[in-house]
Amino acid sequence: MPSLWRPLRTPAFRNLLIADIVSDIGTFMQSVGAAWLMVSLNAGPMYVALTQTASALPFFVFALPAGALGDIVDRRKLILYTEFWMAIVALALTVLAMTGFISPLTVLVLTFALSAGDAFETPTWRALLPELVSKEDLSAASALNGIEFNFARAIGPGLAGLVIAAAGVGTAFLLNTVSFIGVIFVVARWKRATHKRSTPPETVKGATIAAIRYVRYSPPISTLLARSGLVMFFASGLLALLPSLAHIVKNEPTVYGVLLGCFGLGAVFGALIMQRARARWPTEVVVSAGVTIFGLTSLAASMVRSLPALSAVMIVAGSAWIVFISIFNVLVINHTPDWVRARVLAISTLIFQGAIAAGSVAWGAVAARFGIGAALLYAGAGTLATTALALFLRLPDAAVDLASWSHWRSPATGTGALPADDDFGPVLVTVEYQVTSEEAAEFLKAVRQHKRIRRRDGARRWDIFRDMENADRYVETFIVASWAEHLRQHERLTRADRETEERVQRYVHSEPKVRHLISVATTMP
Repeated sequence: MPSLWRPLRTPAFRNLLIADIVSDIGTFMQSVGAAWLMVSLNAGPMYVALTQTASALPFFVFALPAGALGDIVDRRKLILYTEFWMAIVALALTVLAMTGFISPLTVLVLTFALSAGDAFETPTWRALLPELVSKEDLSAASALNGIEFNFARAIGPGLAGLVIAAAGVGTAFLLNTVSFIGVIFVVARWKRATHKRSTPPETVKGATIAAIRYVRYSPPISTLLARSGLVMFFASGLLALLPSLAHIVKNEPTVYGVLLGCFGLGAVFGALIMQRARARWPTEVVVSAGVTIFGLTSLAASMVRSLPALSAVMIVAGSAWIVFISIFNVLVINHTPDWVRARVLAISTLIFQGAIAAGSVAWGAVAARFGIGAALLYAGAGTLATTALALFLRLPDAAVDLASWSHWRSPATGTGALPADDDFGPVLVTVEYQVTSEEAAEFLKAVRQHKRIRRRDGARRWDIFRDMENADRYVETFIVASWAEHLRQHERLTRADRETEERVQRYVHSEPKVRHLISVATTMP
């Protein structure tokens, strides 16, 4: 197992990580400043609460189109545009705060605009990770990203409090504005390898549909997302109730900051431990151990009421949290090809944040009815129970070759009678196989595996037929929305799909005949 620090040897990753630390500290300072500004403007508790909503809502509204854009445009340019957007919005917030021309509604609108930029950038940023480090270093790089974020979460709020007390909330906003400069500078200087596109570009709508279809027909991805969502629903109880728990332990605003800092410190320890644990035990064991430990910390938090003991609990909780978060992120990246990676990561974020939001509401309601101790007890028990998911939602193998494997012959368009526009369709593709009756049963078992691959990569419908007049002839059919989508389908096959293809060909006794039929409704006047 590579060292946790080995990805730092890569200049591009190291520079981006350092710039991101500064930027994330600025982001947490902005969040504290916005909440404090609302209080200073006597906006009332509703506006203060809506500040968090304005920060979180863009990740739900823009997640899918953001992921689509991250796959169909230049990722480096998209990050630059979003960084410039966020810097301009942060500057506007700074100027308005310093001049006094600001209202609660303005704070909400600008907070939403700032978070919208982050929402569009996040899937693309995560999708770039395999381009920055080798596959062997992905786990360590993901852990370092987790350490960076938790370090910023531990430092940012406290630093914001000091800056606001000494120089005012406008200065905190100004520091957040300046924090974007480092990321812009590093990304602008990064010479990303160019990726030539040999197929027609996708639209945002088509790319979004393709992402949903890919997740649905990719068992490893759907398993990972389902399992992470269930774990997050129960695990969210501890973090959601931590402010109330801090208030019970000691009614001072610094207590919550101390507990968050301990959580971030624990994440650093957890990343260090995780590398050694993964070198010694299987991934399933490490993840289940992380979930178990986090569940136990929730149970402990339901009973502990002293600050030193609760701080120790949060250190352990942070260690367990970073273990399963980092591993889940790496597994999603490892099982997603480049053409759809940003979109799948966007769906992953949507499910992750949705599970946390739903869990926070649920455990808040339980706490309101039965008390914080009881809510943490139930949340901890539920987290422990999710370890049973390993019995039927097992984590996929980490070693998957997703390099493109376009073994199909390029489809021809005949005499040129078809329209020049690649968007005509739908297209019916048929593949004829000659199979002996003795091998028919095994062939059908094998060819039905094609359904998942064809549907995953672009087919709207799929079926297999047997010729009534020739018992040895079978016809596989699938329908694709357009000719352009079928061309893209050719490039979406991976080397991991090769085993399925070879299993089918084992029972076929002549070269399969492939035909492409276009709907006459779109090609004839």
